[in-house]
Amino acid sequence: MNNPEEEKTEEKNPLPEITFAELPEKSQKAAKNVGWDSLMPVQRKAIPYLTTEKDVMIQARTGSGKTGAFLLPMLERLNPKQKKCQALILVPTRELARQVEKEAKVICQDSALKTVAVYGGVGYGEQLQAFKDGAQIVVGTPGRVLDHLIKRSFTLDRLKMLIFDEADRMLSMGFYPDMKEVQRHLPNRHVNTCMFSATFPVHVKRAANEFMQDAEFFSLSSEHVHVTDTQHIVYMVPSMEKERTLIRLIELENPHSAIIFCNTKVKVNYVKTILQRYGYDADELSSDLSQQRRERTLGRVRDGSLRFLVATDVAARGIDIDALSHVIQFEPPDDLEAYIHRAGRTGRAGATGTAMMLVYGVEKRQLTRISAHFKLEFEERDIPTEEDVAKIVAERAMVFLEAELRERDKLQGDRSQRFKLLAQKLSEGEDELPIITMLLDDYYQKAQHKFVAKPKKSPAQKKKPYKKKNYRGKKSSNRRPQR
Repeated sequence: MNNPEEEKTEEKNPLPEITFAELPEKSQKAAKNVGWDSLMPVQRKAIPYLTTEKDVMIQARTGSGKTGAFLLPMLERLNPKQKKCQALILVPTRELARQVEKEAKVICQDSALKTVAVYGGVGYGEQLQAFKDGAQIVVGTPGRVLDHLIKRSFTLDRLKMLIFDEADRMLSMGFYPDMKEVQRHLPNRHVNTCMFSATFPVHVKRAANEFMQDAEFFSLSSEHVHVTDTQHIVYMVPSMEKERTLIRLIELENPHSAIIFCNTKVKVNYVKTILQRYGYDADELSSDLSQQRRERTLGRVRDGSLRFLVATDVAARGIDIDALSHVIQFEPPDDLEAYIHRAGRTGRAGATGTAMMLVYGVEKRQLTRISAHFKLEFEERDIPTEEDVAKIVAERAMVFLEAELRERDKLQGDRSQRFKLLAQKLSEGEDELPIITMLLDDYYQKAQHKFVAKPKKSPAQKKKPYKKKNYRGKKSSNRRPQR
């Protein structure tokens, strides 16, 4: 197995790495079943934490080998004779659930450990049967996992390991409320928890602190270029497609919070208007604004009530907001130094961030100057298609709808039956599709504001142990915090 990654370590108390030769014989054999004869950087660093039951946050991208990093330790830590869920792996999508399940079955094929993938959009039959057969490893989306926990299809009483895979994407999908509800079903004791994420902006770190205690953090990525620990991405866009591309990126990324930079006041107002007309919570900041209006707008950004701020470089001077997950540059800055000032507004307070820039034809020369001047290697990505956006928005809408359905009581459920025949009729005809799409769009726009993940900063987290109630109402001093 090739190891092309370069490593960046940020632990305060790092554990020694492990080599392939130091793995237990059972793990070596399992790795060879997958075709590995050496360990990738993320595996060398993560496995010691999971084998010694230490909570850890790991920044690693898709393809880094992170799945093996949390599956191999399970061979030693899980008991195949105990027919209960002992490892829960939460993932953002059904595709990733199937992928992790497939790899787990290969790695665990000689261990008698059983794995099941649970996600929405399919029947419950096979999943229920897997629980009855005693699956020890459960891989699933938070919503469907929560459905099973509420119905007591399985329990987490014997849970030893809790893994969050692609945590940043999980939060951007709107899964934060479901993640917190799953937390209420955790056993009344410490569960070894590990969180993998491509980026760790402030809101992801805050969420991590709600599930982990005294967790270490380290980052591994060859693609990660650092200016205040920020990922630099560029999209080459046709000149007439910038607005459409910006909308697609926001829909796809679903930023927790972002500043969108433009070079002129006119462009700032134009972009703000486009975002507002599309339904986004956006406002502008330019030198024309009164000091009172400026402070009111900045206050909304700081307290999390405004997600998108469109600004010029001059107007944004002095802004210090530690919770920005994204900076989006609608156009390259005229001044080279302005790029660093813009990009540096994300990835603060020890977190990681994302700086994205839209560039077309004649602007490419300025991009080249910025790259050469600061010795930055921009990651060029393809423009997302309408199909890409439609897929991710549909998945996110299902998360919202399933969450709403779980909150309904019996009386509300009975009331909904009035529309059963109408729903069947609408679903059968092509002519009625515009009605369905309109209803889903209206619901999605409202739900986006309701379900945006906003883990709150809690200074008490660092000062004393948490005391909280479990889902039966009993107090506990050693379980993880709840909202």
